[in-house]
Amino acid sequence: MKDLKEMPGHLIRRFHQISVAVFFAELERIGSDLTPVQFAALETVRLNPGTDQATLAGLIAYDRTTITGVVDRLVGKGLLTRQVSETDRRARRLQLTDAGIEELGKLAPAVEAAQQKMVGGLDDAEAAELIRLLKKATIAGNDLSRAPLKIRSS
Repeated sequence: MKDLKEMPGHLIRRFHQISVAVFFAELERIGSDLTPVQFAALETVRLNPGTDQATLAGLIAYDRTTITGVVDRLVGKGLLTRQVSETDRRARRLQLTDAGIEELGKLAPAVEAAQQKMVGGLDDAEAAELIRLLKKATIAGNDLSRAPLKIRSS
């Protein structure tokens, strides 16, 4: 068996720990307590206004049951609104509030700084290659996830 330091699963888990710690540190620095998943949800709703919770879960590869708690917290913080769909009474349509739009604007520099710190040990070409390989591996393994990303065709 390989040494742990040579196993992709171990390295990915460790890099995930680092990325979450960096994300929290950067957002804490500006006084925000949003989690990476909450940020992903807000940014996705910004890009897809009126999306429903189930679609949001698919777009950020998050469990449909658990997304309800994420949305509940964002609604509670006044960053999102949730309204019953006019076309499907079971669906809840999501919109950013003015406070949500303002929060995303405030977060943008901190999130960008976090992304740069995550690849801080790499030069620009290496960082681009890491992103390319992570995308390729993620797409290849998407269907193996318990919450696969719903890839929209363009």
